[in-house]
Amino acid sequence: MDWVTALPPGGDRSYNACLVLVDRYRKNPMFLPCHKDDTAMYTAIMIWNKAIRHTYLFQNIISDRDPKFTSAL
Repeated sequence: MDWVTALPPGGDRSYNACLVLVDRYRKNPMFLPCHKDDTAMYTAIMIWNKAIRHTYLFQNIISDRDPKFTSAL
């Protein structure tokens, strides 16, 4: 799981970032368009609605970020 930010605005909602999820067993990437300033709650809902609901529940999530996910709710 990682975010690609500082992208030019695109799409009908002017997305400027992309959340990248990779299934380590199937080597299947998922690219979820998002905004750079999305909250933790919105990110969790987006992952549930667009990734987990269409595939399966992840056993673990690996991120190269700080273990504490900081966001204003």
